[in-house]
Amino acid sequence: MDETNRFREAVAEWAADGASAVGAAGVARELAGGVRTVVLVEGASDLIALETLAARDGRDLGAEGVVVVPLGGATNIGRYLDVCGPPGLDLALAGLCDIGEERHFTRHLERVGAASGLTRTGLEALGFQVCSADLEDELIRALGAEGVREVIGLLGETRPFQTFQGQPAQRERPVEHQLRRFMGTHSGRKALYARALVAHLDHDRVPRPLEHLLARV
Repeated sequence: MDETNRFREAVAEWAADGASAVGAAGVARELAGGVRTVVLVEGASDLIALETLAARDGRDLGAEGVVVVPLGGATNIGRYLDVCGPPGLDLALAGLCDIGEERHFTRHLERVGAASGLTRTGLEALGFQVCSADLEDELIRALGAEGVREVIGLLGETRPFQTFQGQPAQRERPVEHQLRRFMGTHSGRKALYARALVAHLDHDRVPRPLEHLLARV
């Protein structure tokens, strides 16, 4: 296991505050010397999207000391800020969240003393970008419905998507909504599409939150 993944796993164990938390804290502190910035994101699909986009531009985030850490849900942001932020390792931080979860990030960043009275502009100035709805919405709007359908075809999922469209709850909804919901129907599908959609993006169509986040770190 490389040091980036070791650090990521140690931070997760420390944040979980279980029986192995003390040992994990020691490992995280040992490895933190090689970490320049921790990027806190909600889930695995965000991690994959950022690493895929960076690699496409010739960057190796881990080699640069940038570690993208998935929280396993936005409500866990407080624990991870306690570990990686001023109360813990006190590393440089950045992040990505959905608009519906912005309040969790803002509240806990203020709690750990990273800032006070945070607005959206202030949050972005700290290095935390907000998706207009979520990552899938950003990528669908960047590629357009037809571009996403092309990716669905390349992944051999045209028929499952058509079956999904035929469900009573989906028939009258806009295709963009159908595409977004389809990506969340099976475990692992969001991550699959995060990689595939990013790989399919033109360089001038990268969603603003992803572009600005990678430029920051």
